[in-house]
Amino acid sequence: MYIASPERYDNMKYNRTGRSGLLLPAISLGLWHNFGGNDLFENGRAMVRRAFDLGITHFDLANNYGPPPGSAEENFGRILRQDFSAYRDEMIISSKAGYYMWPGPYGEWGSKKNLVSSLDQSLKRLGLDYVDIFYHHRPDPNTPLEETMAALDLIVRQGKALYVGISNYRPVEAREAAQILRRLGTPCLIHQPNYSMLSRWIEDGLQDVLAEEGIGTIAFSPLQKGILTDRYLNGIAPDSRAAGPSVFLSEQEITEEVIGKVRKLNDIAAARGQKMSQLALSWVLRGGKVTSALIGASKVSQIEDAVASLNAPELSAEELEQIETILRG
Repeated sequence: MYIASPERYDNMKYNRTGRSGLLLPAISLGLWHNFGGNDLFENGRAMVRRAFDLGITHFDLANNYGPPPGSAEENFGRILRQDFSAYRDEMIISSKAGYYMWPGPYGEWGSKKNLVSSLDQSLKRLGLDYVDIFYHHRPDPNTPLEETMAALDLIVRQGKALYVGISNYRPVEAREAAQILRRLGTPCLIHQPNYSMLSRWIEDGLQDVLAEEGIGTIAFSPLQKGILTDRYLNGIAPDSRAAGPSVFLSEQEITEEVIGKVRKLNDIAAARGQKMSQLALSWVLRGGKVTSALIGASKVSQIEDAVASLNAPELSAEELEQIETILRG
């Protein structure tokens, strides 16, 4: 029987999400990979337990996470029933809809039909009455934004989600979505974009929009699919994700130019007493613009390393300049 650590809140840092009352842990755990039906259930269960013991209260899912699609929610629902029924009110659980999930015209994108149906399915898989955050996963170029945002507002009013957010929205779309939601009376809580040392598009306008609109930011892929770790410093190992048939990371993404930069960044990390992955997380969370870094993990030690990154000193102006020089080179 799982009993949570009594010290679980002693060391985690919690950040306010935009202008809301909600605090999120600086490190959140995403279940995009390694928690599906093709993965070892007990390994996923061990990771969720350890994450919670370390103060990670936020667990991020989507309808299509797996593989196969839906299986990550099913497995997480099983973990909730087995281990966390006594701790539900200490947890922030999120899901999303917008990418392809089932055949026919209603199985993806951003219609009210898709979003409401998808969340109903997710709640059944999770065994929950509500999720804490529900996201529209990607903009829909063919559905009026007013319809998509009205669906999110409806979901909150139905009691199926406490908060709503958006993901992968560009600056103009994000501002318009936020303004529509505000008029409806359901503010946009948070935006989930990809952000890392190697993917910095949100710095070109989106961060300004989110600050002005009072919206939090949770950055996914802060380790750039594992490239910003020590995993590929000496080439692509035969047992690595990039060497296999993964659609998540391809060998073509790991160029000598990219790895050359990562090796130099790793030298900075070593001088700080950090691993490369920890430096990447410290960098994403620098300056307080990002509410939470959303990590993926395949083993418990990776979660422990991520949380330990919060103990490192703030990056100095000199270190930040060194990093910029490497990234621009």
